Amino acid sequence: MAAFFGQFMEFNSVHGTNVKLDPSGTQATRVESFANGVCFSKDPLSPGEIFLVEIEEKELGWCGHLRIGLTALDPRTLETVPEYSLPDLVEMGDSWVFAITRNHNKVIEDEGEVEGGEQPNIGDEAGNKPKTFFTDTHLCVENMSIPRDKLVGRSRPGRYSHILDDLYKTNALPPTARRSRIGVVHVPKGQGYGDMHIIINGEDMGASAKKIPTNKPLYAVVDVFAATKCVRIVQVEYGFSSLQTLCRKTIQKHIIHRMALDWLELPELLKHYCKYE
Repeated sequence: MAAFFGQFMEFNSVHGTNVKLDPSGTQATRVESFANGVCFSKDPLSPGEIFLVEIEEKELGWCGHLRIGLTALDPRTLETVPEYSLPDLVEMGDSWVFAITRNHNKVIEDEGEVEGGEQPNIGDEAGNKPKTFFTDTHLCVENMSIPRDKLVGRSRPGRYSHILDDLYKTNALPPTARRSRIGVVHVPKGQGYGDMHIIINGEDMGASAKKIPTNKPLYAVVDVFAATKCVRIVQVEYGFSSLQTLCRKTIQKHIIHRMALDWLELPELLKHYCKYE
């Protein structure tokens, strides 16, 4: 099932004491120390709606990286924002947070773990995937589909940008690297429950939290922690792409790599948009 959403994603005005938001509310920077960088989405997420951020800036000298997850706690009701998402926010209850590491982020399912105790039939995984247009252009997470277009990070233009872009597409670079894109989404799993999935550079890491109650609104949690200094929200287009996006895709399809954009007779603003998105 393809999701269709229209809300513009922003960070909540309630956040950690060391966080500074840009005027648009889409970029969060930890201005000092390594903690008090907990942020929330401004609005709750609908099932299948991803909250996606890109790592903009790193800070050397700290141990640990970005943390991301969901909470059923309304940020506006918090007396104080916890110093850490792990363990502080989680210990408050109704919160599920996953620490992103350099190498090990994929959730390994227990052998034979199937809801209801039934063993899966061979070929079920392939048989359950929708055989539609969305299979190639969308990432399928359970029965939900998310457009792939914005899920993969891109390097800044440079001599080796075309090589780095290929590494992002294959998720070969460390998830904690600059320009990595990391998102959180929850998908329905039975009446009143859902599973939380973490998406890293277009790859589903599996259900990092299961049977989350969905009877309350769920807000995204992003902890700009330690070596992660700054993140920005990436807006994901659902449904039909805008004319601007279609033009960008057409231009990118016919060039060798992004540096070739400088040779085209295009307005500078359009070149900038094609290079950075």
